[in-house]
Amino acid sequence: MRVRSLSSALMVSTLAAMLVFAACSGSEKEKEPVVSVQVATVRQGEIQHVIQTDAVLFPVQQAAITPKISAPVKKFYVNRGSKVKQGQLLAVLENRDLTAAEIDSKGAYEQAQATYETTTAATLPEDIQKAEADVVTAKQAFDAEEKLYESRQNLYKQGALPRKDLDASHVSFTQAQTQYEIAQKHLAALQSIGRQQTLKSAKGQLTSAQGKYLGAEAQLAYSEIRSPITGEVTDRPLYPGEMAPAGTPLITVMDTSKVIAKAHIPQDEAAFLKTGDPATMSAAGLQKPVAAKVVLVSPATDPNSTTIEIWVEAANPKGTLRAGTNVHLSMIAQSISNALIVPSESVLTNEGKNTVIIVEPDNKAHQQDVTVGIRNGNEVQITSGLKAGEIVVTNGAYGLPDNTRVQIEKPAPAPGPSESKAKEDET
Repeated sequence: MRVRSLSSALMVSTLAAMLVFAACSGSEKEKEPVVSVQVATVRQGEIQHVIQTDAVLFPVQQAAITPKISAPVKKFYVNRGSKVKQGQLLAVLENRDLTAAEIDSKGAYEQAQATYETTTAATLPEDIQKAEADVVTAKQAFDAEEKLYESRQNLYKQGALPRKDLDASHVSFTQAQTQYEIAQKHLAALQSIGRQQTLKSAKGQLTSAQGKYLGAEAQLAYSEIRSPITGEVTDRPLYPGEMAPAGTPLITVMDTSKVIAKAHIPQDEAAFLKTGDPATMSAAGLQKPVAAKVVLVSPATDPNSTTIEIWVEAANPKGTLRAGTNVHLSMIAQSISNALIVPSESVLTNEGKNTVIIVEPDNKAHQQDVTVGIRNGNEVQITSGLKAGEIVVTNGAYGLPDNTRVQIEKPAPAPGPSESKAKEDET
C-alpha cells in the first residue's frame, strides 16, 4: 500500500512538472522581442541648402601709393589710422629743383605762345600785303610796256620807227611781263605754302614749349602724394627726411567701409551658388553673424587646387571686421518651403541606397526606401518615400529587422548648468 501510494504521488508530481514546463515553454514561444528606439516625426517646413567654408577678409579697395620720383620726404600730413578722402594731400617730397624747372618751362612756353600769336596776327599778313602791292605795281608796269610795244609796232609798220627801237621796246615788254609773273607766283606762295609752313613752324615751337612745361609741371605734381581713394591709412613706413625711392610704397590706404571674404570651395558646391545669394560672416569677437551676400563666383577653376574662388561682401560701417581676419562663411545656395524634413540620423545609406525605419501604429518597424534632397546640418529633405506626420526611428535603427516590435523611448534630458560644469571639471 505504501509503495503504491508513493508511485502514485511520484507520477502526479512528474505530470504536474511536465505541465508547468509545457506552460512556460508556450509562454516563452509566444513572447515577441521588443527593441527600444528613439523616434522623430516627419515634419513639413522650410529647409535651406547652406554652404559653409572659411575665408580671409580683404578691403573693398586698397591703394599702396608709390612715388614716381626719388626724393626725401619733406613733410607727412597723415599718420597710421588717419581717415582720408580721395584727392587729399598725404605727403610732400623735396621739390625745390622741380619748382625751378617748372617756372623755367612755363616762361619758355609763354614766350613761344607770344611768338605764335605775333606770327599769325602780324608778320604773315604784312608779307602778304607787300606781295599784293608788288603784284599791282608789276601789273601796271606790264600794262604800260605792253601799250608802248604795240604803239611802236604800228610806227614800225608805217616806216616811222627804226627796227632797233622796236626791239628795245620788246625787251622792256618781256621784262615787265616776267616781273609781273614772278610777283603773282610770290603772292600765291605766301597765300598757300608759305602761310601753311609759317604757321606750322610757329605752332611746332609752341607745342614743344607746351610739352616741356607740362612735363615739368607733372614732375612737380609727383612730389605731392595724394590719396586715390577714400579710406584709412594702414601703413606709413618712413619718417620725414628719409629718402622715398621711386616705385616703393610710401603710404597704404584701405577702404574698409565694406569687406570682401575670399575663399575657395569645391566645384560641386560652387555649382549651386550665384551672385546675389544671401550669406553671413562669423568671426571671433562678434556677438552675432554679419549679413553679407555673394558678389563673385569665379567662372574658372583654380589650376592648382581645381576649386572655385568665391567673394562674399559685407558692409562694415563701424570697422568691426578687419582686413586679414579669418571668418566663417555660411551661404544660402537654395531655399525650399513646405519640404518634408527628418533628422539626418534617421537616414540609413547602404550601397548608395537611402532608407528609413518607419514605426507603424502597431509599434512595428518597417524599412522604407526614400529619396534625399537638401542636407542642412542635422536636417535632411525627403523628396519621396515619406508623408508628413509619419514616425521614423532616429536612434536604434541600424541593423533593426523588418517587422520588429519596438518600444519608443523618450530622449534623455539635456544636462543642466551644474551638471555641465561638473562634467567639465571632471574633464
